[in-house]
Amino acid sequence: MTPEEQVEHFIGDASEVHSREELLAKLKLGRPLRIKYGADPTAPDLHLGHSVPMMRLRRFQEAGHKIVFIIGDFTARIGDPSGRSKTRPMLSREEIEHNAATFAEQASKILDIEACELRYNSEWLDSLGSDGMIRLASHYTLARMLERDDFHRRYEAEEPISIRELLYPLVQAYDSVAVEADVEVGGTDQLFNLLVGRDIMRAYGMEPQVAATWTLLVGTDGTEKMSKSLGNYVGITEPPQEMFGKLMSIPDEVLPHYWALLTDEGFEGAERIDAAMQSGDRHPMDVKKELARRIITRYHSEAQANAAQAEFERVFSHGQKPSEIPDLPVPACELEDGRVWIVKLIRACGGAPSNSEARRLIKGGAVRLNDGRVDDEGAQVEVADGDVLQVGKRTFAKIKVT
Repeated sequence: MTPEEQVEHFIGDASEVHSREELLAKLKLGRPLRIKYGADPTAPDLHLGHSVPMMRLRRFQEAGHKIVFIIGDFTARIGDPSGRSKTRPMLSREEIEHNAATFAEQASKILDIEACELRYNSEWLDSLGSDGMIRLASHYTLARMLERDDFHRRYEAEEPISIRELLYPLVQAYDSVAVEADVEVGGTDQLFNLLVGRDIMRAYGMEPQVAATWTLLVGTDGTEKMSKSLGNYVGITEPPQEMFGKLMSIPDEVLPHYWALLTDEGFEGAERIDAAMQSGDRHPMDVKKELARRIITRYHSEAQANAAQAEFERVFSHGQKPSEIPDLPVPACELEDGRVWIVKLIRACGGAPSNSEARRLIKGGAVRLNDGRVDDEGAQVEVADGDVLQVGKRTFAKIKVT
């Protein structure tokens, strides 16, 4: 490809790029570029939302450029304020180390992790020291920092903003200085951080990185961005059957969005799919099945994707229970006369992220115990070994009293 063709191949579907002309100039140098991607290990698992920028990283990697994959074990202690309406709680070093341990392994499902330059930003930020931190902070003003949308909204609403949060964009930007990044990629919620990186690189006498961001993947609820804390995520290491069921649950209207961001066909393919559904040539259910098969094949295998579809159709099309139902251990000491609060069971099996969501599911008639519907959100249900709890269409659990 010519440098001009490479620009289109690498960032043609990006939401924002600062700037295309700079990327073209870097590509014309004819050397491998250093492409930075950072992820804070605030949770132990990667989901499909993380895969969007990482799939774009793969394009750079396949063309011979060096991916610098930064695990933000230092920045995770601060907490990224992007999109937050209040200060994040600080994670312990033990939590961060536990989460970070899984990142590289999971990223290898998308990237050739052996060919990446894998770095932890504590490597340079721990040694920066108070003098270095003061010097770094001197290169940015509070007025510029408050231009950031989420900070501005909180400031106007008189919501507290900690000094710790104000430091986050600066130390994240210093990562770009430390690894001499040519390009940094991320989601649209990271644009401010990436642009601060450009400013800080200039302040340290370096050529600024190109900043490229992609649209955030909407979660399975079809409204909020995909997030583990919101419970609307699809993990890339989840069992194939779980992935298939979650992908089949997404609203029809977000199918083109998923197709554009999660397949190699991009926006052109998404437009074709959307037109086919609008004309009636393709049913949304069939499109979802194809999308689910493609995604599961990427992260597991084609055979497992086909098996997941067969299991889904057996359970949901024919109303049968799954062939394999995971055990739900229920300690006998937590039972009172063999009974337990139904909401507690729902939370324990992963059927709901909160008590209020569990109650909503009960009110909606989505909870069954041994094929009998549970309608009372305050019910103390009697359970025994082998009883089957069903929450919604996808979550099944077999009671095992321990």
